[in-house]
Amino acid sequence: MSNAGFSSQNGAGGQTYANGPTQSPFPGLYNAAPPVSYYQSSPMPPTMPVRPQMGGPLPPPLQPGQTPVPSQNSAPPPVSSTNNYYPNAQNPPLSSWNYGPRPPMGMATPPPGNHVTSSPSPVPTPPSKGFGAPPPGPNASVSPGPPLPPSSLSSWAQPQPGSVPPPPMNAMSPQAYQPGRPPYGPPPTAAPPPAMRPTPPPTGLQGTATPPPPMAPQNEAGQSGVVASNTSAFTDVENMDWDDDPSGMRQAHTPSNSQVPNNFESGDRTFTDPPSSQPGPAGRPIGHAYPSLPPGYQNMAPPSNMPPTHLAPPYSSGPAAYQQPAVGPAQLSPSLAGLSLQSQTPDALRVINLLQERNLLPPTAIQPPTPCLPQDLQKVNCSPDVFRSTLTSIPQTQALLNKAKLPLGLLLHPFKDLSLPVVTSSTIVRCRSCRTYINPFVNFLDQRRWKCNLCYRVNDVPEEFMYNPVSRSYGEPHKRPEVQNATIEFIAPSEYMLRPPQPAAYLFVLDVSHNAVQTGYIDVVCQSLLDNLNALPGDTRTKIGFITFDTTIHFYNLQEGLSQPQMLIVSDIEDVFLPTPDSLLVNLNECKELVQDLLKSLPQMFSKTMETHSALGPALQAAFKLLSPTGGRMSVFQSQLPTLGVGALKSREDPNQRASAKDIQHLSPATDFYKKLALDCSGQQVAVDLFMLSSQYCDLASLGCISRYSAGSVYYYPSYHNQHNPAQTERFQRDLKRYLTRKIGFEAVMRIRCTKGLSIHTFHGNFFVRSTDLLSLPNVNPDAGFAVQMSIEENLVDMQVVSFQAALLYTSSKGERRIRVHTMCLPVVNSLSDIFAGADVQAITGLLASMAVDRSVTASLSDARDAMTNAVIDSLASYRTAVLTIQQPGLLSPSCLRLFPLYILALLKQKAFRTGTSTRLDDRVFAMCQLKYQPLAYLMLMIHPALYRVDDLTDDGALNINDRTIPQPCVLQLSVEKLSREGAFLMDAGTVVYLWVGRNCNPQFLTQVLGVANYAAIPQTMTQLPELDTAESTRTRAFVCWLREQRPFYPTLHVIKDESQLKANFMQNMVEDRTESALSYYEFLLHVQQQISK
Repeated sequence: MSNAGFSSQNGAGGQTYANGPTQSPFPGLYNAAPPVSYYQSSPMPPTMPVRPQMGGPLPPPLQPGQTPVPSQNSAPPPVSSTNNYYPNAQNPPLSSWNYGPRPPMGMATPPPGNHVTSSPSPVPTPPSKGFGAPPPGPNASVSPGPPLPPSSLSSWAQPQPGSVPPPPMNAMSPQAYQPGRPPYGPPPTAAPPPAMRPTPPPTGLQGTATPPPPMAPQNEAGQSGVVASNTSAFTDVENMDWDDDPSGMRQAHTPSNSQVPNNFESGDRTFTDPPSSQPGPAGRPIGHAYPSLPPGYQNMAPPSNMPPTHLAPPYSSGPAAYQQPAVGPAQLSPSLAGLSLQSQTPDALRVINLLQERNLLPPTAIQPPTPCLPQDLQKVNCSPDVFRSTLTSIPQTQALLNKAKLPLGLLLHPFKDLSLPVVTSSTIVRCRSCRTYINPFVNFLDQRRWKCNLCYRVNDVPEEFMYNPVSRSYGEPHKRPEVQNATIEFIAPSEYMLRPPQPAAYLFVLDVSHNAVQTGYIDVVCQSLLDNLNALPGDTRTKIGFITFDTTIHFYNLQEGLSQPQMLIVSDIEDVFLPTPDSLLVNLNECKELVQDLLKSLPQMFSKTMETHSALGPALQAAFKLLSPTGGRMSVFQSQLPTLGVGALKSREDPNQRASAKDIQHLSPATDFYKKLALDCSGQQVAVDLFMLSSQYCDLASLGCISRYSAGSVYYYPSYHNQHNPAQTERFQRDLKRYLTRKIGFEAVMRIRCTKGLSIHTFHGNFFVRSTDLLSLPNVNPDAGFAVQMSIEENLVDMQVVSFQAALLYTSSKGERRIRVHTMCLPVVNSLSDIFAGADVQAITGLLASMAVDRSVTASLSDARDAMTNAVIDSLASYRTAVLTIQQPGLLSPSCLRLFPLYILALLKQKAFRTGTSTRLDDRVFAMCQLKYQPLAYLMLMIHPALYRVDDLTDDGALNINDRTIPQPCVLQLSVEKLSREGAFLMDAGTVVYLWVGRNCNPQFLTQVLGVANYAAIPQTMTQLPELDTAESTRTRAFVCWLREQRPFYPTLHVIKDESQLKANFMQNMVEDRTESALSYYEFLLHVQQQISK
């Protein structure tokens, strides 16, 4: 059994990991008898893997009347691969995981689970195979930190009588100017203040979070060694620092003669500064006009339409000053005082025995945990829908992070559709050292100086920044919109430009081979373009062009003045050239009639073609040449495997091996042609979006590289056909409309900064890493998500909070240079209890999913599956040994991690990682693309769908949105035991929605919602709910529409019954049930418990 883990050297002096099997260094040290499970509601599967006891905690003592169960097989340990999750981890034995002589339901032997102990051992272990962070630099300093109290059921311990009280600490805003108070950041070396420790929250407030292990998959783009040519128009010449210069070109700072006035746009209001030469009020005292309360965070409302942040943190609003305990029972009896700990334990740390509590799903959507920050800071913190951390409490040291067995990373949705403040100013205030944009978490030392919250440099406040365009007052820089909003957008002044902003340019590349024409997709594309031509983002400079291809390449001359479009055919696909470079990509406004004529005639032009081959590679080369001078977006529509010219591919899928339990082959590309071309595109600010419409294997693992490395998107429509698959056709139409009309940013770059002491080492998403921390994004769209992994290079013991800032520089479709900045602030803690209490289970699951995709490609699918399983085992084992003081039997978890095993089991059964079930290779690869690319909110529905009963919807607890009543049924567990033949159940799986109707469903639901007389009358391919004038129909349609409106893409609806072909897909999402090749949720919990108990 391999001991797969996602991280072995979490940045603390580790060596690089090595691949390959090694002999276990601990022969003969394996127990023959597994521990007994204390709480079982069903028989425990026999013969679970046994892990060695190497100085770790012993299993819980047997209760009276219990006897250990002897192992069926006791054999010497076989060879195992050293896929350790953490350093000094021991190798467990390789043992078959069977279910007895006759498993129910024809149960096949599932793949063995993996785990490894984390107890220290004097025996050196070989380098791990996990995704480890790179070794720290020469200046990195990692220490284990202060010793933790041995009895920390909760980290919020009460002061004991006779102990030395800690110095008082008052929660202060970093904005407030308060003489004599040391600001946030490194204090004087003589007397460092104690680290901020959160205090217990009021009972009843609940935090939800869950921690997994740190993993660090290396990004291929970051190691490619390819340096793309840079043609972006952004440059930053402030302070002779070209920090966010995507062009890589250095220019001296030349003061501009034309000053841009300061404007602040919010909704329909524009606030304009007076000219910078206007003097301020005479005689205004400096440093004495600040109010005594923190001024930067008063009366602060989040931007409109932005998801509201939780104003009341789940813990207290800040570090509390020490107070002498009053005389009372707690002082007279220390043991009685200790009893108060239990009542003050935050709900996130409430102990749950997962084997006893079955109903763990909350009835409504899970909310991210709220960081334990002072309320004035939390009010202005970045929305978790945009910027989210796996841990909302950052450990002080890397050693503490390693001990917690949780991954540290960020998940971003940087270009999300938001209504946010936009500032136009001649001066964008940034730190002179690290180039951080001024934000709500900087510290104003006085009216003229501010301290950076990332590098702690003291900077001067520019004169222009003294004027507040919102209040139209002078002398209050802390009230500027930049300092009041964690998410803000700047219109960049001319100093940020190297060239005029590029126009919006759209090039459509369409497969017109016989197979493509037969699917009928060309009609849909042309009609969608005709319908949305005027809605394409852009201005009067917008350009458009078309290329079609089969065995040859067809260009279309759309030059103004022609009576009709001209087709130009290039048959030499070995040496592609542009026949008329100046008239193939034309101004849309000037040539709109010609474009419309082409779109109307295109579907018939190839209706009788018999060309069956596809020269996709040469067509992409031609499109690249056409778009290179300007940059832009290339939309490629492909219906089969490329068979001619460069980039030709051969089928690599064996349909007979789809359900094989062995490792899946061919997850990596067959050729590097598409990756190299994507990097060339990235260098010229061209992004490629790929639409695959195919019923046959088309090697998405190879073709997807053209989008992955150019910051494009992949859309996949298996078995697409206009007539035969109406549901796919509807989804394609809806997706295409969103794609054509959504907001877009061109020639973008993104940089993520973090407080000194933290470092970013791995990125996930679609992009090219231009430098160590600069992502090249030729296009950026509002549906793209990103993730990064982080490590702690230097101890954070002198810090109370740390900050993270993502800056996205882009050109809007209107030709404006814009900079969107998101800033997030999180507390620093020094106890494992605090770390666990702030773990975000959904963010952790999303980060693990991205890391597992990389692991599947670079190592193997089984390694990725094992590492995800070990993530659960290690985190719960760390919680049990390092946080709990009262050892109890059972599988114990903090409340914030209660859904972690369920989410990981759902990932193991997800299309990307499942084994033993017939899964087409392209389906698997597309699922992996989605895991890497989707924002977290959409990703979680794909991992763990939401199940509702909808045949008995009522208005109780309903939402009222825009005069609509939206029912709110409870979320059900994904198990067939929750289904009933008398009901109807809706499953929201992200990209698809299933409505399963039971055979004995209420006839009233059939007639008043589905519009059919009886169960037999339900059509086999029903994809829409009829609009009936009944209360039941109105409620059901309102609920389905409300679900669809929460995501930018369009999920198709399938009404299914017992005879439907899609019933198998519906049942495969019942992740808590046992299948022939996968464990049930309860069996998975038993396996996790046994691994922890070793």
